Amino acid sequence: MAKSPDSREEALKRLDERLDALAAQQKRRPMRFDAESSSGAGYRLIGELIGGVLGGLGLGWIVDQLAGTRPWGLIVGVLLGAGVAVFSVARAAGRMSKAARAEAGEARAVPFDDEDDDGPPGGSPA
Repeated sequence: MAKSPDSREEALKRLDERLDALAAQQKRRPMRFDAESSSGAGYRLIGELIGGVLGGLGLGWIVDQLAGTRPWGLIVGVLLGAGVAVFSVARAAGRMSKAARAEAGEARAVPFDDEDDDGPPGGSPA
């Protein structure tokens, strides 16, 4: 028994609708497993911080070896590396914050409530 062309077309239409619904559902809740996920972002910031300090340490050691300025190259290199690393981490954190704010929208204002400032919980002062 062969199916009629109409029933095949209807089956294809239903399948198409189900695929569109699945695609829309997946579009609403994207799974994020990239470097910008929360734990990945934290590890990235830590890596930038440690990398900057170690990079400055390495450059300071090289300057010490070439110029013969034994402790000063290391000291200046570590300080410069730490400064550049903190600047880089602050910039990256600002970009992440801006992206999160754009994705989630602005935070709603919380109404001011000063009733809790009268005393300890329970309503009566101790």
